[in-house]
Amino acid sequence: MTASPEKFPVAVIGVGNMGGAMATNLLARGWPVHVCDVVPRRVRDLESLGALGCDSASQAAINSVAVIVCVVDAAECEQVLFGPDGAAAVMQPGQLVLLCPTIAPEDTESLAQRLAERGLAVLDAPMSGGPARARDGSMSLMVAGAEDVYQRFAPLLTALSSRVFRISGRVGDGARTKLVNNLLAGINLVGAAEVLAMARAMGLDAERTLDVIEQSSGQSWIGADRMRRAIAGDYAPRAHMTLLEKDTRLAVQAAAAAGFDGPLGAAAAAVFAHASAAGLAELDDAAVLQWLEDHRR
Repeated sequence: MTASPEKFPVAVIGVGNMGGAMATNLLARGWPVHVCDVVPRRVRDLESLGALGCDSASQAAINSVAVIVCVVDAAECEQVLFGPDGAAAVMQPGQLVLLCPTIAPEDTESLAQRLAERGLAVLDAPMSGGPARARDGSMSLMVAGAEDVYQRFAPLLTALSSRVFRISGRVGDGARTKLVNNLLAGINLVGAAEVLAMARAMGLDAERTLDVIEQSSGQSWIGADRMRRAIAGDYAPRAHMTLLEKDTRLAVQAAAAAGFDGPLGAAAAAVFAHASAAGLAELDDAAVLQWLEDHRR
């Protein structure tokens, strides 16, 4: 498929669950996509859909107008942008870096400043919704950055997401918004797991109890989604426990930096930390139910 002028080459660096889904979505919409990942199989899978596989972040970035960074944490962002074979060294002024990982606001600000010093455009754009929504373009995208950059790259943003939230012109506010959201997701998930563990301890059927919760005041999307899998004993990782462990820890740290100390966030963060330390780190975060049932008797 020939790309239209609005569909410029895009590099996706990090094509795991979310990055791979985003690349798949762009390819289906006719965008030229260059991909790079430390796991060669992920690159090969996307090559079969029409992506151009690259051996390094610099190779993926050099002929792309926009670079989507979709790695796990700030250290990986540093590596793919500024490490050996990093993207920043080969990018030209005006090219875009879209920062999608959930990282601390101060890390987002630091990365953005260093990129801006090279003349690169930056948007702070964490995402939410999971791989299925990233694949069909219905995930949430929380975008902060300069208005002119936002407008210039609007076609890419709307291709990635039908739910683009314009947060502010201040890079770092996307990261702050994502941490607020993910802390609530963590609190809701721990709460859902706790009440289902409680229901089982009281002799109630967990599936029927969840049926009631889903149609009543205790409903939450993440609680229903994860607990359905947990009840079935399905802990294959769609979202690893370590991700919410990281995100809730960063959120609590961001709250402390703002002078806010709430009653629930730190407690939820501790649950994910304990569950990961107990050997559940590489399982789906739904396994928090297993940890609660094993350790709260």
